[in-house]
Amino acid sequence: MTILTFTLILLAGAYLAGLVGSLTGLGGGVVVIPLLTLVFHVDIRYAIGAALLASIANSSGAASAYVKEGITNIRLGMFLEIATTAGAVAGAVIAVYTPTNTIAILFGAILLFSAAMTIRKKNQEALTTGSALSLKLKLDSSYPTKEGPVSYKLKNVGAGFSIMALAGIMSGLLGIGSGALKVLAMDSTMHIPFKVSTTTSNFMIGVTAAASAVVYLQRGYMDPGIAFPVVLGVLGGAFTGAKLLKRLDPKVLKYIFCLAISFVAVEMIYNGYNHQF
Repeated sequence: MTILTFTLILLAGAYLAGLVGSLTGLGGGVVVIPLLTLVFHVDIRYAIGAALLASIANSSGAASAYVKEGITNIRLGMFLEIATTAGAVAGAVIAVYTPTNTIAILFGAILLFSAAMTIRKKNQEALTTGSALSLKLKLDSSYPTKEGPVSYKLKNVGAGFSIMALAGIMSGLLGIGSGALKVLAMDSTMHIPFKVSTTTSNFMIGVTAAASAVVYLQRGYMDPGIAFPVVLGVLGGAFTGAKLLKRLDPKVLKYIFCLAISFVAVEMIYNGYNHQF
């Protein structure tokens, strides 16, 4: 396979990853890494490095639109980034010394968890009473709707902060945005409305990925020949997905995506267990 052919196929695959990731809200990393490792047989650490760069670009582009609309809770995002950034650096350092087959098995497990999180019932209601810590840190806010602004309050801030640290470790270790864990912390644990939790998670992903990407860059796991088409493809797919999301039924897409990544997850775990990475 020539370099041009490899680049074009990778660009098309990354575009599909960004499209699917945008439509399902899980980001492109969960598709990019299996694509690079299972199809192109790229070392998983180089695949993670490319996926982290794609997450930074994707988050930076998409998050700005949600901030402009006033949905993202910026204060909450900056507070939780303390946990995710520290966890991301720790996870990236751990990944350098972790066998690739172990990383593959962990990645497969996270994919299965992400599939389950995608089809679960989302929290749509806003709380009217929050915690004292949330009030003290001024994390309570509101978001715009067609009927006017809807106020919400937070609960279990400490527990959500702890889950965010775990999400950061997974992000640095596996090279994915860990959106499923972040939404779990905000949606199920802190009882934040789903629109706010997903947009705030998207706002945080880029910062989390940037923290762990530094470690991969210093270790030499950023290959421009791989990262450049991946970043371009994921960005293009994400913008297309944002436009298609209004026309397509997201429930059908989520079920299809769950089946697809569940198959990939089993493949990753099987290959990792048999030391094929």
